[in-house]
Amino acid sequence: MTALEVGNLNGLVAIFVLIMVGPPLLFTIIGFSIKKYQPKSAKVFFILATVYLIAGLGICGSLMA
Repeated sequence: MTALEVGNLNGLVAIFVLIMVGPPLLFTIIGFSIKKYQPKSAKVFFILATVYLIAGLGICGSLMA
């Protein structure tokens, strides 16, 4: 496990960034892809993406600081 040594935490930072931004980006892409056929479901995905991004930036951002 050389990527997570005490001196080299680049892998851990990358994992935190992926957790913060990955799911909201996926929810947004899904929302835009179903917006034409199911606008109410797309709105739910957009709201979920916003809430997840706010929570992820708050929790993971405070862990990274």
